[in-house]
Amino acid sequence: MATDIKDAVHAFGAAAVMNLLPARPRLLALGEPTHGEDTLLDLRNELFRQLVEQEGFRTIAIESDCMMGLVVDDYVTSGTGTLDKVMEQGFSHGWGVSVANRELVRWMRAHNEGLPASERLRFAGFDGPLEIAAAASPRQALTGLHDYLSTRADADLLPCTAEALDRLLGADDRWTDPAAMLDPSRSVGQSADAGRLRLLADDLVALLDAQTPHLITTTSRDDLDRTRLYGRTATGLLRYHHWMADTSPARMARLCAQRDLMMSHNLLAVADRGPALVHAQNSHLQREKSSMQMWQGRVEWWSAGALVSARLGEEYAFVATALGTIRHQGVDTPPPDTVEGLLYELPDDRHVIDAPRLATALGDTLPAPRVSPWFGYASFDPAHLADSDGIVFVKDVPQS
Repeated sequence: MATDIKDAVHAFGAAAVMNLLPARPRLLALGEPTHGEDTLLDLRNELFRQLVEQEGFRTIAIESDCMMGLVVDDYVTSGTGTLDKVMEQGFSHGWGVSVANRELVRWMRAHNEGLPASERLRFAGFDGPLEIAAAASPRQALTGLHDYLSTRADADLLPCTAEALDRLLGADDRWTDPAAMLDPSRSVGQSADAGRLRLLADDLVALLDAQTPHLITTTSRDDLDRTRLYGRTATGLLRYHHWMADTSPARMARLCAQRDLMMSHNLLAVADRGPALVHAQNSHLQREKSSMQMWQGRVEWWSAGALVSARLGEEYAFVATALGTIRHQGVDTPPPDTVEGLLYELPDDRHVIDAPRLATALGDTLPAPRVSPWFGYASFDPAHLADSDGIVFVKDVPQS
């Protein structure tokens, strides 16, 4: 290891991460360069436990469906349901089969046993109800929002009845057709019904906001926060479906941007009860613009991290994860002239790196970008060194 980077390298742990930061964050974002590796999720779990025990963190938010995440939060806070059902129903993207995610939920429930509500750990999904090839029907969010208001606001103030809402929503499968991702004509998002629903969702959210002085005295904060989530999700999903039906060249850029915008709104809500650890793919949490090569060309958009950082300033912190090898996916020893190659020479398996200090130590000798041999792994962009608060480096990721 080059002697001039020693001061930038620390043993892994919450204290080392927190010592990198100029201020105590409301959101500490830990990115990952690939999904589905329990080694990285075990590291996330360890960091969260240390942040809980040493720094008073109370919430973890992960890249999973925000509506499904309510199932997990109900379980860890009050024991609603069973662990098996929660893992089946509380995670999107297939994350529920992860042993590390199961251990996180089990530990949070055990930790909360017997604690008063104000001290219990909380769980949040902060992704929209979106999969790679489809978006959910807005039914759950819209009906949840309407049901809450119908029991707490004057009926004359409601913009529609539950029956009218149900008619406009129609069958859920017309919203979730996976063919709409590649064929905009298959999307219902710009139909007359969808247009009417967007106006109704906006009116319902406006009514929720207008009734806030009454609602905060007649309902619990958790119920109000959940209903605000319904409102954000309903309007966000309807906007996403609208752009699913778009035929312009900007379609995919708008969809990617809308997804991260929904993420950012959920993260700002999490920050209101922070401090919280946030975990997702690096590209969703970085401060720079995100990009992806798609079938129609390169797509760029501002990430959730960039949007949240613009609002929270130093109260948002981003630590990327970089790694050396995932040999079972063909990601072998990194070239020595890359950031990963430089860090791979370190003696231990896990480190916390002061990224700005490393950038200073390297001076004008910017490492070469590592070329990813596998589409599921995104290597660390050396151009982002000075803009990250830190890097967690994992030397090797064994097969889960």
